[in-house]
Amino acid sequence: MVAPTSPFKVLVIDDSNTIRRSAEIFLKQAGYEVLLAEDGFDALSKVNDHEPDLIFCDILMPRLDGYQTVAIIRRSGKFSHIPMVMLSSKDGVFDKARGRMVGAQDYLTKPFTKDQLLDAVKRHLNASQPAAATSS
Repeated sequence: MVAPTSPFKVLVIDDSNTIRRSAEIFLKQAGYEVLLAEDGFDALSKVNDHEPDLIFCDILMPRLDGYQTVAIIRRSGKFSHIPMVMLSSKDGVFDKARGRMVGAQDYLTKPFTKDQLLDAVKRHLNASQPAAATSS
């Protein structure tokens, strides 16, 4: 099997500049390529142009919220396989259930720590790698 030619690409969609920048710093320090989007519309063009390996998506955003953004990406055949993690300051059962209903695999409560963010990436990175690629 051929090793990937580029690092694992992570898209962070959040209307908060602070959250985007924090995530970018944590992810870049860990060696990931980072793409940033400030709303759902911006995110859809980034997904189309860069095909990220993992998407973190805030729920509450102007114009196109996180649920709508995830649902649109899920409905596209080309990108429906990309793992998605909802980001929210709410830790409610309803929010988590609604995220799963639209196609998110995971949920991360804000503010998150570096370890929480990187653990979420590793869970999905490991799940997306074929078994043969992880053996030494």
